[in-house]
Amino acid sequence: MQDKVVEINGLTKSFGELDVLMGVDLNLYNGENLAVLGKSGSGKSVLIKIMVGLLSQDEGSCKVLGEEVIDLPAKRLNALRLKIGFSFQASALYDSMTVKENLEFPLVRNVKGLGTAEKNRLVEEVLDGVGLLNTLNQMPSELSGGQRKRIGIARTLILKPKIMLYDEPTAGLDPITCVEINNLINQVNEEYHTSSIIITHDLTCAKSTGDRVAILLDGKFSAQGKFEEVFRLPDERIKSFYDYNFINT
Repeated sequence: MQDKVVEINGLTKSFGELDVLMGVDLNLYNGENLAVLGKSGSGKSVLIKIMVGLLSQDEGSCKVLGEEVIDLPAKRLNALRLKIGFSFQASALYDSMTVKENLEFPLVRNVKGLGTAEKNRLVEEVLDGVGLLNTLNQMPSELSGGQRKRIGIARTLILKPKIMLYDEPTAGLDPITCVEINNLINQVNEEYHTSSIIITHDLTCAKSTGDRVAILLDGKFSAQGKFEEVFRLPDERIKSFYDYNFINT
């Protein structure tokens, strides 16, 4: 059995009268890409915010790399977050910085005593890894949506995280760029030996990237397993989700 890098049991989260997560159980295994599917507002983003300590659960357990996140003091929580790469839906690049400066930012902030030559090497390494070495001195405003997404992933990779969390990685992108991003997620998994959770409502993304998929419906995971297995289940909610996406298989 592979080691669990994320272990979630009985997780609940409500906002006032709104119950978002109602007894969630989920494991992420070492080296695995796990696609978490759900409609907008189903609690997918809430789940990963709990994993990195941006939100606290009401009940249940969330262990990441063996540590109970909710119990961690600030210093240890910050140390854990450095092992987790978070690829935001909007890429979250600083518009006033060049691509190089954007990539240097997490190094300057988190790695003490790093020389200029080593910073340059790390920046060029991750940029080359996402196929955008030629954008080194460009501004984010000069890049396409897909390029910005790639740069955002590169900035996350520069600290060599053990876990990658992708929040709607293909949202707002054209079909060809979606394929490129899906391929990049798989490439990152292979080359950087990451374990990844891909939060998405895009079935093509889930099928292309997920070793397993987990479907979040009505506050719980209604199904987990291989893509084909999950979508063969006789559950009308899952079938309607499949039909809504109108995927070509």
